[in-house]
Amino acid sequence: MITRYSRPEMRAIWSEENKLRLWLRIEELAAEALVREGIVPRADFARIRAGCRKCVADLPGLLARQRELEKTLNHDVVAFTTAVAEKIHHRASRWLHYGLTSSDVIDTAFAVQMTQSADLLIADVQALLPVIARRAREHKFTPCIGRSHGIHAEPITFGLKLALMYDEFRRALRRLESAREAVAVGKLSGAVGTSAHLPPRVEAFVCRKLGLRPAPLSTQIVQRDLHAEFQAVLALVGASIERWAVEFRHLQRTEVLEAEEPFARGQKGSSAMPHKRNPITWERLSGLARVLRANALAALENVALWHERDISHSSVERIIFPDSCTLLDYMLGLLTRLMDGLNVYPENMRKNLRLSLGMWNSQTVLLALIRKGLTREAAYQLVQDAAMKTWQAKHAGREDADFLEQLRAEPAIAKHFRPGELERLCSLDFHFRDVSRRFRLVGL
Repeated sequence: MITRYSRPEMRAIWSEENKLRLWLRIEELAAEALVREGIVPRADFARIRAGCRKCVADLPGLLARQRELEKTLNHDVVAFTTAVAEKIHHRASRWLHYGLTSSDVIDTAFAVQMTQSADLLIADVQALLPVIARRAREHKFTPCIGRSHGIHAEPITFGLKLALMYDEFRRALRRLESAREAVAVGKLSGAVGTSAHLPPRVEAFVCRKLGLRPAPLSTQIVQRDLHAEFQAVLALVGASIERWAVEFRHLQRTEVLEAEEPFARGQKGSSAMPHKRNPITWERLSGLARVLRANALAALENVALWHERDISHSSVERIIFPDSCTLLDYMLGLLTRLMDGLNVYPENMRKNLRLSLGMWNSQTVLLALIRKGLTREAAYQLVQDAAMKTWQAKHAGREDADFLEQLRAEPAIAKHFRPGELERLCSLDFHFRDVSRRFRLVGL
């Protein structure tokens, strides 16, 4: 379902046609390198190159022929080389795949697909960051209550929430860039990685042309800890998306309603209840993040293989890499649209701030009393008693319940403060003195 909505560019990377295009490129480059080594005659290379380019011009035809041959051969790479040799239609085809093993082609092409995907994912985050930055600046000083354990704690600004989100996705960008670098590794070192049948210069030439670096050591395959690292990064970026999906889902609850995902004209929230505006898109992102984590676990299971290789990893990778790359591309694009159209309700934020009757100033008063000479224990008890009396007044339905008034009414507290001092301490401005510096720290 998700692939239908993901970008066609990402789907194209993991298409069978793109895979075969890359296999053809690797075979052609390997033959070219063998000309340089004096192994393949130039005339034969010209025929190989012409045959490969005929195949590129008709990738659907090549794919159909490969699949037809695979029914008998039961080997996708042998079916591929046989289909390409038919296009070369000359003794020169004997040099196709010379000295290579299947994984030389498969893993090197796979590395290119991963780097191509990483480039798109990096671009996705680069498109997301300015949207978050704009919304953060828009609400830099929009006051709202901070919560710990879901309970009112102290005031923050909604802009600070979004600045925190911005900083997290800056880290996501760095992780994706690092993951791209980690998997940009190819190998053309033969059946068990010894380069017994091909000079290492062939491997270096092909990898350089593809924008990869040769694996310093490999077995028959590129080692799968690199692929697991890539999947772990995708899962971690997905976890960051879910972290904010959960945040905004909570903020959309009816009792809170400080922010709400866009609700399009004509959209329906429930088949039964016409009034509903549900956080379904945030919930979708939370669910998809679980798939990314499961795929990362599968990639970790692929690290341990028998000796110089087995192919227990292969069937897994054919599923999890297209799925994870496509999913994360979709999720990042969706997150960008959600943040761009996020409905923010500052009045509800102010209303919710008032619900705790100013008791979010409790630490400010506690520390002020400590500075005035009280022990922490004595100051804590005084402030807590005032807070509990404020709560009791609220629960008793008293409309005059207010923490600041309760502090003024407590002689053991009030005697320590000059006129107007408590009022200055119990203000939002007191909590927002560091907002601008925090924004600068994350580049906003």
